[in-house]
Amino acid sequence: MGFLDSILGGRKKLANADADRLFAMSTAQVTLEISLGMKSRGVAAIVFQQIASADFKQILDDSSELIKSAAGDTGTQLATDDDEFGYRWMIFRDEDFDDLVTAVNTVASELQAGGYGDRVLAAVFAWQDSSGQAVDFIYNFKRGRFYPFVPKGNKQRDNEYELRLKAQIENDLPIEPELDRWFPLWDAPID
Repeated sequence: MGFLDSILGGRKKLANADADRLFAMSTAQVTLEISLGMKSRGVAAIVFQQIASADFKQILDDSSELIKSAAGDTGTQLATDDDEFGYRWMIFRDEDFDDLVTAVNTVASELQAGGYGDRVLAAVFAWQDSSGQAVDFIYNFKRGRFYPFVPKGNKQRDNEYELRLKAQIENDLPIEPELDRWFPLWDAPID
C-alpha cells in the first residue's frame, strides 16, 4: 500500500454528492478572504492513481482538452506532474478561484463518469494567510471532506493553526471530523 493510498481510509467509492461538497470551497472563499484575511495563491490540483489503459488515457486527454478549450475564456493554465509514488497531478493555475474549483471538478467528474472514480485521491487548494503562511485545503474524495494543512518546513506542520482553521471554517466546508485522517501532502507540486 502506497502513502497516498493510506489517505483513502479503505473506502473505494467516492462519497455521495461529492460535487456539492467540492463546490463548497467556492462558497467558503468569502469566509476565507473576508473573515480570515486569506488569499488564494491561484493554484489548485487534483491527484489520482493512473492505470495503463487506452480508455483511462482517453478520459484524461478529453479532460485536458475541455480545460484547454475553456482556457480562452477562463485563462486556466494546465500542467501535469507525476510524483515519486507514481501518482499523476493535474495542476491548474488561474486568478479566478471559481475557475480552479470548476477545473478540479471537471477532471473528477470525467474520471467518475468513465468508471474510474475510485482512482481519484485528493484535490488541493492553495491559500496563504495575511502573513504569507501557506495554507492548503485538501479535499479527500473518498471521504467527501476537507481539512486544512499548514506546513511549517522540514516536514513539520502547525497542528494548532490547523485546528483553529477547522473551528473558523467548519460552517462553510464539510470538514473531516477524524483528525487522524488529516494526512499531509508533502511536496505537492502547487508552488
